[in-house]
Amino acid sequence: MKMPLLEIKNLSVRFDSDDGPFRAVDDVSFAIGRGESVGLVGESGCGKSVTALAVTRLIPSPPGHIESGSVMFEKKDLLKLGPGALRQVRGSAISMIFQEPLSALSPLHRIGRQIVEGIRFHRDISKKEAWNYARQWLSKVGLPDAQERMYAYPFQLSGGMQQRIMIAMALMLSPSLIIADEPTTALDVTTQAQIFSLIREMKQNDTSLLLITHDMGVVWEMCDRVVVMYASRIVETGSLDDIFFRPAHPYTKGLLAAIPKLSVGKMPLHAISGQVPSPLDYPRGCNFQDRCAHVSEMCREATPGFFKLGEGHFAACILHDNNFSGGEGRDLLQR
Repeated sequence: MKMPLLEIKNLSVRFDSDDGPFRAVDDVSFAIGRGESVGLVGESGCGKSVTALAVTRLIPSPPGHIESGSVMFEKKDLLKLGPGALRQVRGSAISMIFQEPLSALSPLHRIGRQIVEGIRFHRDISKKEAWNYARQWLSKVGLPDAQERMYAYPFQLSGGMQQRIMIAMALMLSPSLIIADEPTTALDVTTQAQIFSLIREMKQNDTSLLLITHDMGVVWEMCDRVVVMYASRIVETGSLDDIFFRPAHPYTKGLLAAIPKLSVGKMPLHAISGQVPSPLDYPRGCNFQDRCAHVSEMCREATPGFFKLGEGHFAACILHDNNFSGGEGRDLLQR
């Protein structure tokens, strides 16, 4: 991996609810190099978005609490920065494309005012220059009649238009790191390609990307490495080739098997049996145990550590422990 721009170590996030406290992120660690794109994948509710929000300390508190860990960005721990220093980082050095644009845009202010305010907070330019710069970026992300949209309120725009505005706001200040949480869900295929083309252009300037998505096709097109999460924990991490061609964790294999394949005709789609456990009642040991075909008593007793399978390729599965059953675990995974 290239020199880390962002390094997350042992991050844990807890939420308090009426039914009791639960961990949405449990001891998560990974890094992103300069100019590197990392895909964060997993089922809904596994902790992907909470991890991203914790990086910029946008976890609502209460009910959320960052229990432990560190988030090192350009040699500074973001979890220890004061409010003023953190505001300088957000939107300029680190930009985030939120999953729900309507909740991220102020309903009380026109689009142009919101964008110009953000630009002028981080750049010493006039209001007119900021206005023209914002309008140019709205055109870049495919928003029709950009000048007219600058005078609109968010509720007057479609979900797709709001999403394009969020993308423009995230990209226009040339951040060092872009955190994109399902950035193109509401967009048509043509606009998706346009947005990803803009992000690729920015990556030529060593911009890093953390891409949160369910679309493994997008991961293949955009990412260098992949981090797989399940039920608040990372279960596997590796290069693009490692994850797609040499998946090691049973959950990763299940995700890849669920991708529709044109070559198999009308065969039914593969599904991972069972249900994701409730965060209020995660089992002792491996969180995937009740859905795994290779579960053993050891899986129910202790949380599996990470086993190194190759350069930069790790999986949290006891079947990769050479001491397990005389080293037969890997043979079981091949079946």
